[in-house]
Amino acid sequence: MPKITLNDLLNIKPENYANTRIKFNQHNGTHDPMDLYLQNPDIVNVRWFLWRSQRKYYRVGQVAICLLKLSYDTWLLTTIKLITKDLDVNEGINYEGEELGKYRKYFGCVILKYHKTFQTQCRGSICDDLEVLEVLPAQFDGDEFPGYDRVRLSYAQLHSIITRQKKSWIAALENQKAVYRITGKHTGKLYVGSATSDNGMLLARWSSYAENGHGGNVELKDLVSEKVFDYIKENFQYSILENYNARVDDRVILERESWWKETLQSRAFGYNNN
Repeated sequence: MPKITLNDLLNIKPENYANTRIKFNQHNGTHDPMDLYLQNPDIVNVRWFLWRSQRKYYRVGQVAICLLKLSYDTWLLTTIKLITKDLDVNEGINYEGEELGKYRKYFGCVILKYHKTFQTQCRGSICDDLEVLEVLPAQFDGDEFPGYDRVRLSYAQLHSIITRQKKSWIAALENQKAVYRITGKHTGKLYVGSATSDNGMLLARWSSYAENGHGGNVELKDLVSEKVFDYIKENFQYSILENYNARVDDRVILERESWWKETLQSRAFGYNNN
């Protein structure tokens, strides 16, 4: 069966290839654009896509295609814009662009395969080499819930799950009791917590961390006050140590929480103070 390419969807004529640019967005060593896209697509579709340093990526009148890395050689089509203005800015958003409505049905829905061997930009001729793997029925909103024993979330991922109300995650967390761990990636310091019926189950507990970073915990409150909220956003990771259904007595959960605090020494060397 012949492969379907991006250009089978876009129908860009060969004579317009030179006036078409494609930008591949991927982890820059500090930020993962997928985390940012799931928070707010405009962070990628405007800030990343239309940013430049010294080199000018586009010209006024060009069509620019934005791709976002999903895995080693798979990419998500997130927007296509006509470049309408050059702002002559270095180290900032340098362009204004008008989203091309005729392609809007594909934005966030088309997953492509391409093995990239260059930096970030290329001409439109590779639209004939970008293989369409899947056209999603709705906009991509991140991975489905992977199972309780495989949860490991950055703050950005957790915030995206809560604010976008991702269905598989919400269904998995809202009726579960649990013992969970928060890890400060830069220091290795841990916080062990529990989600019970008394404090709203796992979804409610983690929603509070997404909202303010500390969830009402004294040591984490102090950390937010000392380091500011951005420290939490950049460094914290959330995982599940044990999960239980809603019928399990809260006392069991609290006993297991205490056991994990002692085992991981999170009172002596982490963020637990009780």
